[in-house]
Amino acid sequence: MELKHIDIACLSVSPANMRGVKKVPDLTNILPSIRARGVLVPLIVRQNGSPTTYEIVAGKRRYHAALIVAQEEGSVEPLPCAIMEAGDDAAALEASLIENIARLDPDEVTRWETFTRLVKEGRSPEDISLTFGLTALQVKRTLALGNLLPRIRNLYRNDSIDAVTVRHLTLASKARQREWLALLDDEDARPPMGHYVKAWLLGGSAIGTDKALFDPAGYAGEIVADLFGDHGYFADADLFWQMQEAAIAEKVDAYREAGWQDVAIMARGEAFHAWEHERCPKSKGGRVYISIGHGGDVSFHEGYVTLKEARRLEQGGNVEKVVRPELSAPLASYVDLHRHAAVRAKVGASPAIALRLMVAHVIAGSSLWRVDVASQRGTSDAITESVENCVSEAEFDRERRIALDLLGLNPDTPTVTGHAYDRELIPLYLRLLDLDDAMVLGILAIVMGETLEAGSALVELLGVQMDVDMASCWQADDALLDLVRDREVIGHILADVAGKEVATGNGGATGKIQRQIVRDCLAGTNGREKRDGWVPRWMAFPPSSYTQRGGVGSVERWEVVAPFTEPQDEGEPEEGAADATDTSDEEVIASEDEPVQQAA
Repeated sequence: MELKHIDIACLSVSPANMRGVKKVPDLTNILPSIRARGVLVPLIVRQNGSPTTYEIVAGKRRYHAALIVAQEEGSVEPLPCAIMEAGDDAAALEASLIENIARLDPDEVTRWETFTRLVKEGRSPEDISLTFGLTALQVKRTLALGNLLPRIRNLYRNDSIDAVTVRHLTLASKARQREWLALLDDEDARPPMGHYVKAWLLGGSAIGTDKALFDPAGYAGEIVADLFGDHGYFADADLFWQMQEAAIAEKVDAYREAGWQDVAIMARGEAFHAWEHERCPKSKGGRVYISIGHGGDVSFHEGYVTLKEARRLEQGGNVEKVVRPELSAPLASYVDLHRHAAVRAKVGASPAIALRLMVAHVIAGSSLWRVDVASQRGTSDAITESVENCVSEAEFDRERRIALDLLGLNPDTPTVTGHAYDRELIPLYLRLLDLDDAMVLGILAIVMGETLEAGSALVELLGVQMDVDMASCWQADDALLDLVRDREVIGHILADVAGKEVATGNGGATGKIQRQIVRDCLAGTNGREKRDGWVPRWMAFPPSSYTQRGGVGSVERWEVVAPFTEPQDEGEPEEGAADATDTSDEEVIASEDEPVQQAA
């Protein structure tokens, strides 16, 4: 039998198929697999009176499932088919019976294990394809799973990730695969899936080798290929476009030599809409439109004019020839890049200009800059309101209004940063030129504050470096106390605020009662002595925890950056000297007698 992939439009069900022609089979148990992985086991087909059409002897269910996928997604890849000799209905029925009774294990990872053993025994992919009735391409794709980390294979086996994700992960080195798994394990991160894996690996500029109008063999950069072996990508997008535009220019010259009066090269990303044009032969002034996609694809639309030109032709007029630009696309690229290099050299030697350009870009954005404002919204309205009303936010908002006024912007604008408010880059830069360095640095400080990531290790480092005293800018509120639900933790807080004796005496009380005592101490009500300047351990700089259980984000982040704050003295410490960063269990317990007054 000959094995090859056939377009689904060229297939139909044969009367010799044991499952019949008219009745649509039950697809419940195979449709999810075909949606996820496509058709893996070849259909058995034979020619149907035409060299290009085939009838399905065995594989009707896979065919109908593929039809559903094609309707859902708009298209489906050609189906793998084993082509048998035409004309013998008895042989066809026999093949259908065998195929439906003896099925290959659909688990592709199990196939990989089997195929790998056969390869170790000296079998080639071609031998395996003949034995199992698969195409050589299918065998190679299955064997490529061996280049993935075992855990990724198991995720695929258990349907935790789909075939598209696995396919693109074969582009990754083992180190990048481990990075992907780390993202999968991180509760706060979302690993790329499906086609986004390719963008993650190749920086979002992946262009397939099948898009090139030139011979990829002449490409001087690196070509990255997935381990399935049938897809390659240009690693250097700029070099690709340089060669692609040169190839387009050659095509344009060839069209003109062939007698086309006009060839229109459309802007990259601009779509050619057939309904806005009419067909027109070359002899009557029809032109060639060349459309270029951002993904590298190029389409040639021969013999078209605009609807307006078509009406003019009907009235006996002529097609106006499009004026060719003075610069071709490659020449324009040459000019732009050299002028850019000259200006960049000057910017690199002008820190004052660079400072203002950078601030303008962060505020207004550009095609190369995207900066997000840190979200101040909590997981509940109470948390959000607490932050909005705190002293620190009021101080920052006052400085922000000064920055907005210096920039000539509405002082009631919520943020300085962000291009969602139609702030144009050039006017903003020119405004910054009128300000002295101190003013620009003040604006920069606000922009940095707006874009400082909440809950990051950098916050921990900056808090310690700048001696942030939380007691001077924060005080406990109901939003905090209502969120403390752990009995052990509320007991420690009670000891912090009211003293160890009160905490011990109320150790058996409910959390609600303990929280009320804490509130009374902080407010000085119900006969309790007022406790000023209390800060929970996890909010101080540097932070610490009340228990040994872990799970305190600020403490975990501080442990990451703490080594960077330690003095790098040479030599050994003096004998008997205490490590300032070391806190023994005894010291932690003893410190409970003394409530935390303020940040270290």
